[in-house]
Amino acid sequence: MAEEKHGYEKEYSDEGFWDKAATYAKAAGKEVIEKALWLYYAAQDPGTPSWAKATIYGALGYFIVPVDVIPDFTPVVGFADDLGVLALAVAAVATQIDDKVKALAAQKLKDWFGE
Repeated sequence: MAEEKHGYEKEYSDEGFWDKAATYAKAAGKEVIEKALWLYYAAQDPGTPSWAKATIYGALGYFIVPVDVIPDFTPVVGFADDLGVLALAVAAVATQIDDKVKALAAQKLKDWFGE
């Protein structure tokens, strides 16, 4: 049975996530991208339950969507709403964000931001 989607999770796609993350990594900042990567890698884990994946895809869908509460191109505060949504999702699925997920995210952050 296919999962029914409500809200922003319908905006999620792997391609959309990587395009947004790579394009806006520096503008969004390390904290926003780190949380997005934690969620992304947690969702890729086959052991992550479907309720957690729904939460994750909803938050990542919000991150991807070009129109949100504070437009991402707004200097300084453009990603503040994204950070809030991502942080809430991280808190909700914290048990799914293990050392393996954090290591994968840390490597990608190193690739994009350096040491």
